[in-house]
Amino acid sequence: MAGLTPASVTVSAAPIEVRRPAVSPAREAWRRFCRHKMALVSLVVLLAMVLLVVLGPMVWSVAINDIDFTARLKGPSASHPLGTDDLGQDLLARMLYGGRISLAVGLAAMAMAVLVGVTVGAIAGISRGAVDAALMWLTDLFLSLPQLPLLLLLIYLFRDRLKMVFGPEIGVFILIVMVIGGFRWMPVARLVRAQFFSLREKEYVEAARALGASTTRVVLRHILPNTLGPVIVAGTIDVAAAIIAESTLSFLGLGFPPDIPTWGRLLFDSRDYLDFAPHWALFAGSAIFLAVVTINFIGDGLRDALDPRKVM
Repeated sequence: MAGLTPASVTVSAAPIEVRRPAVSPAREAWRRFCRHKMALVSLVVLLAMVLLVVLGPMVWSVAINDIDFTARLKGPSASHPLGTDDLGQDLLARMLYGGRISLAVGLAAMAMAVLVGVTVGAIAGISRGAVDAALMWLTDLFLSLPQLPLLLLLIYLFRDRLKMVFGPEIGVFILIVMVIGGFRWMPVARLVRAQFFSLREKEYVEAARALGASTTRVVLRHILPNTLGPVIVAGTIDVAAAIIAESTLSFLGLGFPPDIPTWGRLLFDSRDYLDFAPHWALFAGSAIFLAVVTINFIGDGLRDALDPRKVM
C-alpha cells in the first residue's frame, strides 16, 4: 500500500448564471412608457392641466358670471390675465371652470364607452353562433349611423326633460355623456371581440376549462385581463374624441347653457368677436387643442408600453 498515490481529481468549473432581479409587468410597462418622450411630457402637461382646473378656482376666486361692462373685450392684463369677454366676465375664471366640465365629460364618456364596448365585445367573443352574429349586427348598425345628426337630434329631444329632472347643469352633463358614450363603444367592442377570439383557444384557457373553471371565471381571470392593454389605448382616444364632440355640440349651441362655460362654449361665444378680441377664441381653442394632443400622445405611449412584442 506504500506505492499507492491519490487519484487525480478533475474539477470542472461550471459557469455561474447571474440572474437579474425579476421586474414586475407594471414596472416594465412604466419603463417602456418613459422611453416615449412625447408621451411622458404629455402626461406631465395633462396632469398640470387637471391640477390647474381643479385647484385653480381656489386660488383665482373670481366669480365666473361677474359682469363688468367697463372691461368688455379687454385683452390680457394684471387684473384679467386672459382678458375678458363681451360682458366683461373674467376669462381665466371661466376657462378654469370650463376645464373641469370639458375634462369630466371626456372621462365620463370614455368610461361609458369602454364599459359598454367591453361588455358587448366579451359576450360576442366568448359566444358562438347567433349571439355573436346579433351583437356584431348591432355594432355594425351603430357604426353605419350618422353620428353628428343623431347627436343633435337626441340632445334637442331630451335636453329640456333632463333639465327639469336634474337641473340645467347636471341634466345636460348626463345627456351629453350618454349620447357621446353611446356612439363611441363600437370600436372597443370590435377590438375586445377580436382579442377574445385570439385568446379563447390558448393553452392556459383550455387548461382552466379542463380543471372545471366556469365560463365566467375563464373570462374574468384568464381572458379579459389580457385584453386590457388595447382597451386602455382605445380609451385614451375616446377621451380626446369626447372632448372634441362636446366642443362641437357647444359650438353649435346645443351643449351647456351660456351661463355654464365650457371650452367649447367659450369658443362658440367668441365667434363674432374674432376681429376685436382674438384672445377669447385663442385661449379656448388652445386649451382644447392641448388637451386632445396630450391625450393622443399618451395613447401612443400606452400602446408601446403595453405591447409585449414592442422592442424599445
